[in-house]
Amino acid sequence: MRRHLRGLLPVVLAALWGAGVYVLHSQGHLRALDRAESAITDFRTVLRGVRAPPDLVTIVEIDDRVVGQLGQYPLPRRDLARIVDAIARLKPKAIGLDILLLDKGSDAGDAALAEALGAAPTAIAAAAVFPQHSQSIPVQKDQPLGALPSAERFLWPLKQFAERASVGVVNVTTDQSGVPRAIPMLFRTDDGIAMSFPLRIASLATGIEPAIEPNRLVLGRLTIPTDADHALPVSFYGPRGTIRTISAASLLAGEPPAAAIANRVVVVGAAVAGGGDFFPTPFEPLMPGVEVIATAITGLLAGDVVWHGRSIQIADGIVCILLPAMIVGLLAWRRSTVGIIAAAGVVLLWMSATLLATSSGVWLSAAVPLAATAPPVLLFGVIQLWWGRQRAHYFAMKSQVLGQFQAPSIQRWLAADPNFLAEPVRQNAAVLFIDLSGFTSLSETMGPDRIRELLNEFHGIIDQDVVKYRGTITGFLGDGAMVLFGLPQPAPDDAIRAIDCAATLSTSTSEWLSGLPMPIASRLGYKLGAHFGTIVASRLGGTSHRHITATGDTVNVANRLMEVAAGHRVEICVSDELLRAAGDDVALSKSGSLTGPIRTQVRGRSGSLGIWLWSARAQASDNSRPA
Repeated sequence: MRRHLRGLLPVVLAALWGAGVYVLHSQGHLRALDRAESAITDFRTVLRGVRAPPDLVTIVEIDDRVVGQLGQYPLPRRDLARIVDAIARLKPKAIGLDILLLDKGSDAGDAALAEALGAAPTAIAAAAVFPQHSQSIPVQKDQPLGALPSAERFLWPLKQFAERASVGVVNVTTDQSGVPRAIPMLFRTDDGIAMSFPLRIASLATGIEPAIEPNRLVLGRLTIPTDADHALPVSFYGPRGTIRTISAASLLAGEPPAAAIANRVVVVGAAVAGGGDFFPTPFEPLMPGVEVIATAITGLLAGDVVWHGRSIQIADGIVCILLPAMIVGLLAWRRSTVGIIAAAGVVLLWMSATLLATSSGVWLSAAVPLAATAPPVLLFGVIQLWWGRQRAHYFAMKSQVLGQFQAPSIQRWLAADPNFLAEPVRQNAAVLFIDLSGFTSLSETMGPDRIRELLNEFHGIIDQDVVKYRGTITGFLGDGAMVLFGLPQPAPDDAIRAIDCAATLSTSTSEWLSGLPMPIASRLGYKLGAHFGTIVASRLGGTSHRHITATGDTVNVANRLMEVAAGHRVEICVSDELLRAAGDDVALSKSGSLTGPIRTQVRGRSGSLGIWLWSARAQASDNSRPA
């Protein structure tokens, strides 16, 4: 009985882990999984191949050809009016103008375009502006539409155009790589709800106002499933031009057949090289934004959309629980090749099901089930290996040796989170550099053994003082070192500890140098530079070796401040930003001479920088740090 319970325990734990991963991701955490999901989705889309879109939409591109003919971009309003008039004469169901008409043009041109917009059912574009270039989707479960995107402000077309045409918001939602993944169908404004541009055009084309229901929109006899925030997932039919596309120049010349326009939705948009309205897609790196919008309109009119509603999300949750439990159960049941083959068969079956679902228009998650499955399976395998004493002892010894080559704080974080800094992180930190002066010339005249002893002593002093002030040595740079205060986790007193460490290092190094034989001490000096600001903490290196460090302008400035210190013949040079971050009560203001602020140029950097100079050798200055 006990043996059966022991075998059931890892299965239960795997299922609980899977449930936890699903819940955390559904609540907006574990955003890193979205990147993996995007990559997998692109792979599955390309594997599915190009699909012929329903023949409902035609794109009229304002491309390089028409710009070359008309000689100006953006096109004058009078020329836009000619394009809209040419389309309207061919009797389309609706016209969508995917161009922001925000600024006033010539009176005659604006009047002509306003007149043209009234010749057929037409929608024009507005745009939502979100804080920090990202959509804010607050969770307000007590409101039926509480999860709609809430913009900071909206860019509406001029009133004279909005009075002659319907208006829709043209924004799309992209992933981290810029690929459009969804189009919000509704937006919350200060005085109500605004429709998206694709939904507005679909409503004009069908003559039906959409009904808004939880997790779906109803457009006549069509039921359109949406995400919880009423966003429509985008599934591309193929590369650029898969949806019928004609040039505005051809339209003005009367070349396209009337059948390409008549009784269809026509979307007009820019596709000018260098115009900026392009997006990467699974099929190619650049697709005009107008074709992204046309893809969404086609899906709305044909009901040809990706199913990713509540029922699909529940299915994802069930997979996240059952998949890790089944694989761990198979490995625990048959600890042999048979069990491994059976577990692999379950994984292949699940992967095949997701591919089949994608071909059928159902978007089953892949990254979240993988994240729910991989850790418990790997952990179970590690535990199985641990039961073998020899291999467990081998890995323990190997880990102990390798740990000596990484800072203790980094070791602890990597032990707690192996994915620590797997993705770069931007944060504030204090950066300190220390370097010996004259060491290179000294090393030319001394033997390698004595040089190694000097370096070992100096590095030991640095290590002792840095550990005392809870800093992180990211690397010993020959006769110097780079130290971070704010890694692995930023703290409110990072700047204070950096300055205190600089003062202590100066004292320790001076004492060490004074204890060296005079022929050596007379040829050596030291300098320190410190700065505070934004860094990018990340893992750098190749496939065989990686190290954790920081990069960015803050690091470069801190390094250059050592040169400034040497140029002014002082021991320490710190930036005004660092002292301001630390406050008044710092060690440098209590001993030696602290002079500043001084505006100076830093090599390799435009503009000047406020600095403070500190020296234990100089007499106390009347200058003091301002409150």
